[in-house]
Amino acid sequence: MAQEARNGSKAVEVVFEAVKPWLVVEAPKANDAVQFYKAAFGADEVNRVNHPKRKAEQELPLVLFAELKLGAISIVVSDLTNDSFDPVESAVTGSVFCLETEDVEAAVSKAVTAGAVADGEVSEVEGVCCGGRVGKIKDPYGNVWVICSPSKKSADVAA
Repeated sequence: MAQEARNGSKAVEVVFEAVKPWLVVEAPKANDAVQFYKAAFGADEVNRVNHPKRKAEQELPLVLFAELKLGAISIVVSDLTNDSFDPVESAVTGSVFCLETEDVEAAVSKAVTAGAVADGEVSEVEGVCCGGRVGKIKDPYGNVWVICSPSKKSADVAA
């Protein structure tokens, strides 16, 4: 049976492939957090992107995201920054979750119809935890949801 949206129209069916808790730490401590999760819990690092605006030879690079496999789930760890390139830059309070789906636009629209607030437009973004299409919403309770196309695993993982 089709669900009805708040406005009375038929709700769009959206299938999510994964949900990833996103741990945001005070910059520049994400690399230390990744090393801790590896040592303490046996997490495996499967993907990492450092912030593109920081030069490694000049200053400690910030972690835009590091995806860790911990048991059967993946978690994402990143440094909190004030940069608009950063998908979690507005996540000072609450939690951040990454949802993967093939239909990012429909998922964002459905969340907004249910009461979330879109944070910018859905766009193609390189170097994020997900595939490439990314939208960000904030739920009524202060949590940030990054909705993106499915991950494309990177062969290059920084240690």
